[in-house]
Amino acid sequence: MARGWESKSIESQMEDVGKRRSGHADTPPMTDEERKHQARYNQLQLSRTRIQQEMITACNTRFRMQLERELAFLDEELQKLKT
Repeated sequence: MARGWESKSIESQMEDVGKRRSGHADTPPMTDEERKHQARYNQLQLSRTRIQQEMITACNTRFRMQLERELAFLDEELQKLKT
């Protein structure tokens, strides 16, 4: 009986994914340039998050200063991509 409930749950999840995907059918597909832009933006956001996490635990003053410079650089790059 557990397998029956499990398969129904999976089937329900698959239907939900299908509904979400079909909801985005109105938007045109992204061009290669837009995909590259989005990938670069996501990469910078992930790097920014990592640096912020490292700053929380950084004890060495020089290392912390380096992290602050990196964070400022990432903020500048993100700002360039927004415009």
